[in-house]
Amino acid sequence: METRKVQLSGGTTYTISLPKSWAQEHGIDAGSALSLYPNGDGSLLVEAKADRSTETRSTTVDISTDSDNATRQWIHALHAVGFDTVTLVDRTGHSAERRKVVEDTVANLSGFELLEAGDTRIQLTNLIDAENVDIRKSTLRLRLVMLGMHRDAVSAVVTDDETLAQRVIDRDNEADKLFAMVTRHFRRALTNLHEVEKLEYTRDELFEYYYVSRQFERIADHAEKIARFTLDSDVTIPANFEDRIDLLASSSRHVINTAADVILADTGIEGAHTALTERDDLTDDLRELDRELYTHDDPAEAYVVGLLLDSIRRTAEYGANVAGIAIQQVARDCECLE
Repeated sequence: METRKVQLSGGTTYTISLPKSWAQEHGIDAGSALSLYPNGDGSLLVEAKADRSTETRSTTVDISTDSDNATRQWIHALHAVGFDTVTLVDRTGHSAERRKVVEDTVANLSGFELLEAGDTRIQLTNLIDAENVDIRKSTLRLRLVMLGMHRDAVSAVVTDDETLAQRVIDRDNEADKLFAMVTRHFRRALTNLHEVEKLEYTRDELFEYYYVSRQFERIADHAEKIARFTLDSDVTIPANFEDRIDLLASSSRHVINTAADVILADTGIEGAHTALTERDDLTDDLRELDRELYTHDDPAEAYVVGLLLDSIRRTAEYGANVAGIAIQQVARDCECLE
């Protein structure tokens, strides 16, 4: 760290000198334009590039030897780290099956579109700018999707409603798509100050929304897992467990909802503490029911109910994670007295 004294120039302008080694390293000379980003905490970030508002990130990836899964992983990763244009190259020629894999993968990523599909080159481009994205609203939307999926999944498995279960499974793509968009813009904001300006949230806030969205997405995955039990003809839920499973699942959703309200509805830190207490109480109830499974007559039924209870427990734990980050958020904004 270096310190500089502020000088008064011309009676109206404050000036400060730049470290010469830093200026030379970045090609800065007299007349160069710099970008300044003032922050609410009193810091001022200086960027050597004058304007990155129209800058695009492009890359080319050779996928000629990649499997379908590897291709999907490449596309998801390139979307997540923030590339605007991606060219997938296979000098031996892209097969019809490969193009279908790319099309299906892109369809589940907000913003990415298939721009061109040639014999050896497939080009993807991003069409959504950060100015048109609201990370908080996206997190709120993901919350609604997740809660609806979880509620319907539990209802489907205890009532053996295969149609409802399939709707839950289909909605998982929506949850994944929302989380992928939040991830993309959070990752871009880590390296691009102009992205932070466009999103109109601080990096602290973006991290908190990303972290909360991650918990929501995990719960959505468990909802899909629960729903799939309904489609398994070998799975049976004992009638005497149905109401208790439904009640425990409802309690787990209450944990995540109460904790999320602290971050998404500014309900106050008490909500986070309440969520943690509810998680502890629910854990005790789950443990008690789990003990009963040891004496259940049908091992197959006991195994399935055990898996369901594990998903409910994990849902509550993800809610506790949200409560933890909510407390950190309140602490971040706390003015401590010495």
